[in-house]
Amino acid sequence: MSALRMLTAGESHGRALVGILDGMPAGVPIDKEKIDEQLCRRQIGLGRGKRMSIESDRVQILSGLRFGKTLGSPVALLIENKDWPNWEKRMSATSGDDADPVLIPRPGHADYAGAIKYDHDDMRNVLERASARETAVRVALGSVVRQLLELFNVWIGGHVVQIGPVENIHTFLSRCDPMNEQSERRIRDAFTRAEASPVRCGDAESEKRMTDLVREAEKAGDSLGGVFEVVALNPPIGLGSYASWDRRLDARLSYAFMSIPGIKSVEIGQGLESARLRGSKCHDAFNVDGQGVVSRLSNRAGGIEGGVTNGQPILVRAAMKPIPTLKKPLPSFHWIERKPVPAHHERSDVCAVPAASVVGEAVLAMELGSAFCERFGGDSLEQMKRHWKSHARS
Repeated sequence: MSALRMLTAGESHGRALVGILDGMPAGVPIDKEKIDEQLCRRQIGLGRGKRMSIESDRVQILSGLRFGKTLGSPVALLIENKDWPNWEKRMSATSGDDADPVLIPRPGHADYAGAIKYDHDDMRNVLERASARETAVRVALGSVVRQLLELFNVWIGGHVVQIGPVENIHTFLSRCDPMNEQSERRIRDAFTRAEASPVRCGDAESEKRMTDLVREAEKAGDSLGGVFEVVALNPPIGLGSYASWDRRLDARLSYAFMSIPGIKSVEIGQGLESARLRGSKCHDAFNVDGQGVVSRLSNRAGGIEGGVTNGQPILVRAAMKPIPTLKKPLPSFHWIERKPVPAHHERSDVCAVPAASVVGEAVLAMELGSAFCERFGGDSLEQMKRHWKSHARS
């Protein structure tokens, strides 16, 4: 079982989203404004739908903290859905009758398979929970863990490297540099530039082409996917394990990233490119200087070897498919009448890749934080700091 356990609940148009985080050590200072900042980052970006103009996500901390510090008990967070008053009758948890059930599945969504699995006759029962709206509370929970990691100098950032066919050639993975001051500065600078971009892309030329593409897709009633990268700087050596298959950190990261709605593939380090290379061009050679300090000449493995962190930056890349809800819908069928009809249209984004990169940061924080707690243990922050300092001296 992972050291940190996360559980989320709530429907897209329900009263609220709820998240519970179990396993946080006591004494960790948590800044509510930092959680709200991450929630805001998830909501902005070109291609987002009208829902984001309705919601202004802010977290409510229900339990697990006192006077701004964790207690060691489960942390419970709540994010209200501001659109709830317009859906209260249709999404009531106790009584009601939806006069407009969803009976036409969308290709690419969970509507059809979910209705069959749970024996629903109204596909709204599926799409409300399968919606990516759930990721808002995951971002909030990830922000709590992120604040723990920051106390140990672990920094996490992400950016978009591709929307549709348009690629940004300036990526975290482009040269797979080893960890040093220059490469760390380059990654942080790329993140800073991306934060100022409507598509979260730090290259001005690529940003313009991506922006034009998103606007074209919106006019055409279509949608776009893409690729984002997330990096963790300064992770300690030894997180994860090779001893059991389910404790390998790269496996856990792949599992977690694939749980983000719409993600279809995950790469760590050079990923797929590794299959095209000879071993001499794939692995990260060691270097030892005159003082006996060991370093690496590259970081093609993305910071993980044999399921264990090796001290280099952790680099994860994820590919997201286009949003399955289209203004010009694909062919579908009526659930009851069994007649061909256009797919159901639900309010949605044109492109959610910039938002997905923020979710990816939260997912990386959660898995890395859990492995961190496993490695350094402790029921309190002070105990964890003592264990971490012992590791740093070894």
